[in-house]
Amino acid sequence: MKPLSLLASLFLIFCLSACNEVSAQNGILPKGSSNLNAKVDSLSAALKKVSDEFDILKIGLEKRGVSMDQIKAEIEMENKVWDLPEGTSPVAGNTKNPKITIVEFSEFQCPYCSRIAPVIQELVKKYPNDIKLVFKHFPLSFHQNAPAAAAASMAAQKQGKFWEFRYALAPHFNELTPETFIKVAQEVGLNMEQFKKDMVLDADKQKRIDEDLQLGVQVGVQGTPNFYINGKRQDRFSPQLVEEMIKNAK
Repeated sequence: MKPLSLLASLFLIFCLSACNEVSAQNGILPKGSSNLNAKVDSLSAALKKVSDEFDILKIGLEKRGVSMDQIKAEIEMENKVWDLPEGTSPVAGNTKNPKITIVEFSEFQCPYCSRIAPVIQELVKKYPNDIKLVFKHFPLSFHQNAPAAAAASMAAQKQGKFWEFRYALAPHFNELTPETFIKVAQEVGLNMEQFKKDMVLDADKQKRIDEDLQLGVQVGVQGTPNFYINGKRQDRFSPQLVEEMIKNAK
């Protein structure tokens, strides 16, 4: 409960009590006034308990170095709807008029990203007319091989097969080497001569990665994978959540 709301409630109780006292002094007792007074007393006691617990919570948070303003900012961040530009990112599904747009901040060395990849793949297959999926590169600083894998995926995107490459590479998150990239590229049917030229992490590809990283930091991405549905961050992403949002979409 917000402090202002609590104060407003207490003020309302004070006014009700004052009105009852004035009425009693003037010999004018409204019908059922005893019941009303009992309800007011009960509500006043409940609000006092909430106020006491609020003060305890505030003190506890402050001792742990967390302020109410910080919590408020985090809540606002979680509820904010972001404008996430598509840019040159790979896109799958219904790109025209989807019911929901999923923006995924991900990378190729993260084991959790590897596990969620086939789940995402199945969702897009199951709801091809309802989902638009956008992939953003967010290689974590301690995953040294992730940027090279991102560059290889861009080379696959250049040949129109980013998603095939992405899903085929996902199980190899712990063996991201040029040899692995070439092997996967062969599996998905890429032009190998062209792929070998394009898979190099050059300045242009690094710029694209940096742009996605900057966007992710701006909207509050702190790890991978991170999902935004219709611009809102979803910390508890799941197929059930997606299906429910599709069902409720207008």
